[in-house]
Amino acid sequence: MKLNNYKKGFESFLKLERSLSGNSISAYIRDIEKLIQFLEIQSRDLSPKELSHDDIVEFINWLYEMGISARSQARIISGLKAFYKYLLLEDFVDSSPADLIQGPKIGRKLPEFLSIKEIDELIAAIDLSKPEGERNRAIIETMYSCGLRVSELVNLQMSNLLENEGFLVVTGKGNKERLVPIGKTALKYISYYKEHYRNHMVVKKGSEDILFLNRRGNKLTRVMIFTIIKNLAEKAGITKNISPHTFRHSFATHLVDGGADLRAVQEMLGHESITTTEIYTHLDRQYLKDAIIQFHPRAKK
Repeated sequence: MKLNNYKKGFESFLKLERSLSGNSISAYIRDIEKLIQFLEIQSRDLSPKELSHDDIVEFINWLYEMGISARSQARIISGLKAFYKYLLLEDFVDSSPADLIQGPKIGRKLPEFLSIKEIDELIAAIDLSKPEGERNRAIIETMYSCGLRVSELVNLQMSNLLENEGFLVVTGKGNKERLVPIGKTALKYISYYKEHYRNHMVVKKGSEDILFLNRRGNKLTRVMIFTIIKNLAEKAGITKNISPHTFRHSFATHLVDGGADLRAVQEMLGHESITTTEIYTHLDRQYLKDAIIQFHPRAKK
């Protein structure tokens, strides 16, 4: 397939010029591979220059017929546009057939989040008699206290913990650093974990500065964090479909509902655009119901 010849260069472009994370780069490459798959099914081996606007429209229709969600379709279209941006910069093409392609309309889905009570129940479900118990409590408290992405959590270094100032130095998407305040409760459990568990471990080479380690002294994987949370949710009887990102949503939701400035929340989450943060301006339904009952003339007895 002719398109395969451009994947490596596109990958280098995303890494060096766009400074994207490994996960983001993989997602972009998968988008191009979807297009290659579509062309292979049709037995058409086209170069980027030979692909037309109509070909891209056909590809999007194929995605729809395959049952790909509107959100995923929008992401794939974005990936194609980025691919052609690279091709234009390198003079491999003169124009982009993806330029006039409009993504499907996507409803803004409110993210799942936990109540403070549910977070307390989740933490209470941790078995502190096991060696990993103190670590898991520190992990949950840190995620909720700081609104970290799972990749930021597993890569968190002890040297990034500014305990006296009450901040974490977090490396986010595109290797951008930001300062995030960390609460006293999370600091307390991190200190306890370090003193009674972390400091007594045999640490593998390369993980010397990593804060949260597995029992073999290596950095935790993203999958392990998902597993820890799923198991705790099951023990706590929480039926919501939760993941590490749920704590990030909970962090932002509780801050915004409590009256925090949206720009400050944006800064703490590491969002490039304020519109991404605005999804957290949803209000608790009970609060809205109570407000109507209290103030609307037709709702009063």
